[in-house]
Amino acid sequence: MWIFTMDIINFAESDSLVSKYMLELRDSSIQTDPLRFRTNLVRIGEIMAYEISKRLSYKDVEVQTPLAPCMCRDIADRVVLATILRAGLPFHQGFLSYFDRAENAFVSAFRRYHEKGDAFDIVTEYLASPSIEGKTLVLVDPMLATGASMEVAYHAMLGKGTPAKVHIASVIASRQSIDHIRQTLPGNTTVWVGAIDAELNAHSYIVPGLGDAGDLAYGEKD
Repeated sequence: MWIFTMDIINFAESDSLVSKYMLELRDSSIQTDPLRFRTNLVRIGEIMAYEISKRLSYKDVEVQTPLAPCMCRDIADRVVLATILRAGLPFHQGFLSYFDRAENAFVSAFRRYHEKGDAFDIVTEYLASPSIEGKTLVLVDPMLATGASMEVAYHAMLGKGTPAKVHIASVIASRQSIDHIRQTLPGNTTVWVGAIDAELNAHSYIVPGLGDAGDLAYGEKD
């Protein structure tokens, strides 16, 4: 049984550049530009990566400058960046721009709706990942609606080992998804989110949210 000491870091609780990028992501008149939409996902990923870097372990490393030896600090944690396809790709790139030596993992997790009604199951059909045993896992997905996709993706990753630390990063989450993650992920998890919206509609879409992040980034699916 998990002992819940989970930290939830909500960027909407203080003003920063994230506020500006969130405005543009949500604005339907700006969303018509897919490049700008993807770029803002990258930017928020970069900012979150910087903030997560403050929670990592560091070690002393001696380097040789042109003039003399110098003691510097380097990340001691072995970081694995994992992304839920496909909307997570530009968000992932923001993290990778800062954690440029990180290992990378990709998992598909999508809704398969029942023939009648709005009920659905979360299905995973693809996982490419290094070992995550004893490493710091950063699992990113722009939208956390119910939290079920994140739970399924995390448990799929456990087939590659047990991480020492877990960071979940999202642009927008529902209150329901935050509660779900608190109950289903380990207590050594930290959740980073650009905003937490209060409502899910009948189709389990976040309201006000921003729409379908995958479609806005890459075009509509057939």
